[in-house]
Amino acid sequence: MGGCVSTSSRSTSGSMGRREEVSPTCCDIGFCGQKRTKRTFSDHVIALHHLPSVPNRVFTNGKSRSSCIFTQQGRKGINQDAMIVWEDFMPEDVTFCGVFDGHGPHGHLVARKVRDALPLKLLSSMDSCQSRQNGSGQTCFKGSLKAADLEKDVSAEERLISLWREAFMKSYKAMDKELRSHPNLDCFCSGSTAVTIVKQVNETKALLLLIFINCLLILVDFYHFQGSNLFMGYIGDSRAVMGSKDNNDSMVAIQLTVDLKPDLPREAERIKRCKGRVFALQDEPEVCRVWLPFDDAPGLAMARAFGDFCLKEYGVISMPEFSHRLLTEKDQFIVLASDGVWDVLSNEEVVEIVSLAPSRSSAARMLVDSAAREWKLKYPTSKMDDCAVVCFFLDGKMDSESDYEEQGFSSATIQSYQSGNAGESDDSCHRSEPSLQRNFTVRPSEESEGFGNGRPHPEEFEGNEDTVAGEDQNWLGLEGVTRVNSLIQLPRFSEERPSP
Repeated sequence: MGGCVSTSSRSTSGSMGRREEVSPTCCDIGFCGQKRTKRTFSDHVIALHHLPSVPNRVFTNGKSRSSCIFTQQGRKGINQDAMIVWEDFMPEDVTFCGVFDGHGPHGHLVARKVRDALPLKLLSSMDSCQSRQNGSGQTCFKGSLKAADLEKDVSAEERLISLWREAFMKSYKAMDKELRSHPNLDCFCSGSTAVTIVKQVNETKALLLLIFINCLLILVDFYHFQGSNLFMGYIGDSRAVMGSKDNNDSMVAIQLTVDLKPDLPREAERIKRCKGRVFALQDEPEVCRVWLPFDDAPGLAMARAFGDFCLKEYGVISMPEFSHRLLTEKDQFIVLASDGVWDVLSNEEVVEIVSLAPSRSSAARMLVDSAAREWKLKYPTSKMDDCAVVCFFLDGKMDSESDYEEQGFSSATIQSYQSGNAGESDDSCHRSEPSLQRNFTVRPSEESEGFGNGRPHPEEFEGNEDTVAGEDQNWLGLEGVTRVNSLIQLPRFSEERPSP
C-alpha cells in the first residue's frame, strides 16, 4: 500500500464544504506578499498509489511534451533501472527529470521507491525553504526573475540558487532516512544511484523601442522568456550529458555531472577517513570498490548512493553534488542515463545518436538499441546491463503524433510494454578529477561466475514491496553480470525468534 508523503506539519481542520482546488503540480510555490493560510505540502501531496494519475508525469516507456524515455532490461535479471519525467512539476514552467539505477538484491525496489518519493520530497523541501525565507523577509521566487528585481538586488539569482541547493540537500537526506526506516524494504546491502535535474524557465521583463509616431517616442512594455535555470543533484555513477551547438553550429557534448566513484581523490579520502577501504580486485584493476574495515565486503563500486547502510558509517554518503547552469539558446537537449549506456558509449557518441534520430520521440529508444549493439560487439562474453534513458529537449517541442506512432511508440505498444515490465508499479516502491568518457566497469561472464552462485534473493512480486523479505531463492543477479556494483552480500541479523 502506498503511503502519503508529507511534512511533519498537518493541515488544519477547515470546513469540509470549502475545500480548495488542488493543482496537478501538488505544491503551489509562491504567494509572494500574501498571507498564506495554514495549508502545507501535506494538504495536497498525492499518495504514492495515485501518482500514475498525475498529469504530465511519465515513468514508463513513452514520451511527454518535451521528452522521451526508454528502458530495457539487461541479461542479468530483473530491470533495476527507473526513470521519470514530470512536467508542470511546479508552477511557472518547471520540469523534473531523473534516472535511478538500483543495485543489490533489492535494488529494483529501491530505485522505484526513490523515483516515486524523491520528487515529492524535493517539492516539500522547496516549500519549507521558501516559507522560511518569506518569513525572514527575503525575496520570494515564483520561478521568474525580472530585470527590475535584478537591478534592485544583484544577489537575487544567487539566493535562488541557494534555495534550490538547500532543497536538494534536504530532500536527498530525507529520502535516505526514509529508506533506513522502511519496515518492508531491506536496504542494508541494496541501494540506488540518482541523477536528477530541474529546469526552470526565467521570465525576463524587457522594454522595446518600437517607432517614432508624431515625433513621440513610443515604448512598449512586454514580457519574453530568455534562458532557463538548470539545477542538478546527483549521487552515484548515473550521468547527465547535454548536447549543445558551438560557434560553428556543430553539435558538441557537455558533461553536466561527475561519476562519483571511489577512485576520485576526494571521495577516496573521505571513505578512508571514515575507516572504510578502497581498492580494486586483481581481475578488475580498473574498478575501485568500497570495503568494510574488517572484511572484504561488500565491494561497492560507487562512493555515494541511497541505501547501502552497511557502508554508511564508513564513508559512503547520500549527500548529492549540486550544480547550477544557465541554459542558452545553443543548448539543445539533455540526456540522463544509467551506466549501462555509459559503459559502452562515449558522451560524444550519445549526443550524436540523439541528434541524428529520425524523430525526437524515438531518440531514447534508438540510444538504448545502440547501447545494446555495442554490448554485443565490445563484450560478447558479458551480459548486458540494464539501460535507462531520458532525452529532454530544451525547446519544449516534440514530434507530431503520427511521427510518434511511425516509430513504434503507439499507445498499444506502450501499454504492452508496461504489462510486460515486471514490477513497474508505484507501490514498489577537486578540479583534478577528470570527466569520464566511459565507466569501464565491465566484468566478463567467465570472470563473474565465482561471484554469482548462492546469493539469497527474495522472490519477485509485482507492485508489492511488503513481501520483500520473502523466499530463500538463489540470487542470480551477479552471475555473469557486467556491472557488478556490490560483490558480496552481508548477512543480516534478525531479531525474530526461531519458530518452535
